[in-house]
Amino acid sequence: MTLYIGRESSKLWKRICAEVITEINLLAANWKYLLAGLVCQYIHGLAARGVHYIHRPGPTLQDAGFFLLPELGQDRAYISETLFSFIFLSFVLWTFHPFIFKSKKIYTVLLWCRVLAFLVASQFLRIITFYSTQLPGPNYHCREGSKLARLPPPDSVFEVLLINFPRGVLYGCGDLIFSSHMIFSLVFVRTYQKYGTQRFIKQLAWLLVVIQSLLIVASRKHYTVDVVVAWYTVNLVVFFIDKKLAELPDRTNGAASLLLPLSTKDKDSKTKEENHKLLNGISGDPADRRQRTQVNGKTLDEVNTVHVDATMNGA
Repeated sequence: MTLYIGRESSKLWKRICAEVITEINLLAANWKYLLAGLVCQYIHGLAARGVHYIHRPGPTLQDAGFFLLPELGQDRAYISETLFSFIFLSFVLWTFHPFIFKSKKIYTVLLWCRVLAFLVASQFLRIITFYSTQLPGPNYHCREGSKLARLPPPDSVFEVLLINFPRGVLYGCGDLIFSSHMIFSLVFVRTYQKYGTQRFIKQLAWLLVVIQSLLIVASRKHYTVDVVVAWYTVNLVVFFIDKKLAELPDRTNGAASLLLPLSTKDKDSKTKEENHKLLNGISGDPADRRQRTQVNGKTLDEVNTVHVDATMNGA
């Protein structure tokens, strides 16, 4: 039992090391795209912080979702954030599963380049939208009478640039149309829909996103229009950008060899193997693997077998 555990742990360690080397090579080639995506995440947070300064609280607008869904209340508003955190962390962990599991269909670095492209495009549209028209926030801390509904003018530029993280992110107001939580959730679920392998998890993920949509409205964090606009905007953004981006290489077809250069040792062993096949009469082309007949030390093709047999019989 101990020997088996030691052997399996050794295989796992080798698998992790091989995956790390592969991802490092991909990171060296694509770090600019990842860095640009992360910088855009900061810009999006900066824009959401900036709109809070011009937010003006007012009466909550008439909303169909508020009429149909019962209000969770301020004490149970954490339910929506808990579900979103679960979706977020589950997706992040899944993107790193090739480091551990044998079933490898994705490259982590390339997948995150793709995900960040979807997020950046959606967030760019979101910034334009919520700066075009500021709505009175329906969230509890954004309503009239709350001290957090309006921000005093900043004392310095650093106060704006630091975004007062994480409090400034959790208690923002004014960045309504459309929901940022829905952007992340829909991008993650659509990505898993395409590159995931478990059908049950795909169905469960879509169900969780629907529940997430209802909880956002029930917790009064967004108006219903914020969620509805997110549903069709994010899906359209992902659909069109996905068609423009180069498809991820398929790992099941040995695409890893295209990403990593062969070492000298690998090249020598590959050459020796090809020479060995040629000496034994084995062609490297699968289409040329025909049955051959040997007569008097000479190898003949299958098409000449009948003629040889006839000659040997005196026909």
